[in-house]
Amino acid sequence: MGTVVLGDILITPLTEVQTLGGDVMHAMKASDIGYAGFGEAYFSWINPGNIKAWKRHTRMVMNLVVPIGMVRFVFHLENEQAAKNFRIIEIGRDNYARITVPFGIWFGFQGLETPHNLVLNVSNIVHQPDEVERKSLNEIKFDWDLKK
Repeated sequence: MGTVVLGDILITPLTEVQTLGGDVMHAMKASDIGYAGFGEAYFSWINPGNIKAWKRHTRMVMNLVVPIGMVRFVFHLENEQAAKNFRIIEIGRDNYARITVPFGIWFGFQGLETPHNLVLNVSNIVHQPDEVERKSLNEIKFDWDLKK
């Protein structure tokens, strides 16, 4: 894989099938663009206004879906021009989509709705502590203020 850019992040609209007994929300199929193999699927709750940042995977391709609530994802590359070094994507029930994130991109996310926000990650590998890098929230300068 060559140099990663923020434009490599793929947004795929997802379908919801309305049924009498309750809706079906698609997340990922092996035939979907962005599918890079299956390692594991896991959920992460994020409370309203809370921020989980910053992480960068060195081998994991993430496929992020928000079936409950709304979440703002912020992606960052240190090697891009200052004006273009962040990409912000908000997904959830009102904008139901999947974000495919190649490894090598710093990211964080913030819960936007009350009372709950749930993130699903369908990753290509099983999570391994030695393949993720971390920075504290203040090490990457981004204004997370929702009031602006």
